[in-house]
Amino acid sequence: MTGFALGVDQEEWCGQLRALAAERLRPLAEKGEPGRVNRPLLAALGELGLLERVFASGALELCLLRESLAYGCTEAETALALQGLGAYPVLRAGSEQQRERWLPGVRAGRTVAAFALSEPGAGSDAAALALAATADPAADGDGDGDGRGWRLSGEKCWISNAPEADFYTVFARTGEGPGAKGVSAFLVPADRPGLSGAALDMLSPHPIGSLTFDGVPVGPGDLLGEAGRGFRVAMDTLNLFRPSVGAFAVGMARAALDATLAYTADRTAFGGTLSDLQAVAHRVAEMATRTEAARLLVYAAAGAYDRGAGDVPRRAAMAKLLATETAQYVVDHAVQLHGAVALQRGHLLEHLYREVRAPRIYEGASEVQRTIIAKELYAGVAGAAGAVGTAGVAGVTAR
Repeated sequence: MTGFALGVDQEEWCGQLRALAAERLRPLAEKGEPGRVNRPLLAALGELGLLERVFASGALELCLLRESLAYGCTEAETALALQGLGAYPVLRAGSEQQRERWLPGVRAGRTVAAFALSEPGAGSDAAALALAATADPAADGDGDGDGRGWRLSGEKCWISNAPEADFYTVFARTGEGPGAKGVSAFLVPADRPGLSGAALDMLSPHPIGSLTFDGVPVGPGDLLGEAGRGFRVAMDTLNLFRPSVGAFAVGMARAALDATLAYTADRTAFGGTLSDLQAVAHRVAEMATRTEAARLLVYAAAGAYDRGAGDVPRRAAMAKLLATETAQYVVDHAVQLHGAVALQRGHLLEHLYREVRAPRIYEGASEVQRTIIAKELYAGVAGAAGAVGTAGVAGVTAR
């Protein structure tokens, strides 16, 4: 594995993004209402061309974008990422008609997208989805008049941008096979009859809600890809976005670390600055080392994705796991070193302390990432053992 280092142009671009986030986007974020979609913020992301970069870039550039925005304005980073997460399945698996109908609005920040995978009884175990897509010739939700369709019945929960999104990428059980083999992906406009939702009051400030599907009609024109292949659509999306969740976490960790360096170098206590105390200096050194290690793993995973490497699921899981756990550690210790001032509403660290907890759960909790990593590692062992066994048989035959 090669080392990671940014080029001069990339460093300059990241610096510009951090400044843009702090000076242009943060004021818009501060005017928004917690738990609601901030449409002026989305429009600004579109106007600045940043939403376009989500769809036109590879994993490495997406990570640079998310880390830099997170450093200066976590709300802007999250709004951008949710647009990408909700609409990327349309880009990858949607028909030309679906892409032409929905993606221009997403890129411009006019159309709000959402990724509807989790359910009350199927969060970490995504293959256990219960939302049913029952065949119904009368449904024909896409309006093409071919008399073929399904009705969606059930619930989704913990859906970012719900219930205010303009369309949802919805994963439902069409029953072509057991488990993941019987899941299909649909593009469901928010105005479909039978679809309703409610906001959930959560710790982090971005919008999250539940959705209820009461016989929502969908047709073949609403399918994203092929029937029964929806789980692959979901996993392809998550394999791209998991390393970039790590980049989001790294951006928060770097912001907390820089705030801590500035504070401890200036704050006087016990006849000197806090940075003169070995206990403080060593803790800051640990925070910096963990942040750098997480950053390297994130960009190694992004590079592997862009190269089309075969070990992307393992690398993506490792990157998300280490980066989100590291960000929690760094922000928590930053609060401790600041003391009570960091607990005041409106303080950077008070904000980061609320923001940093959720990434260890969404898009696969840390425990799920460990399961993925272990599964990939043992699959490699089994494959190697099989190769050795085959080689042995061939050798005996040759004699």
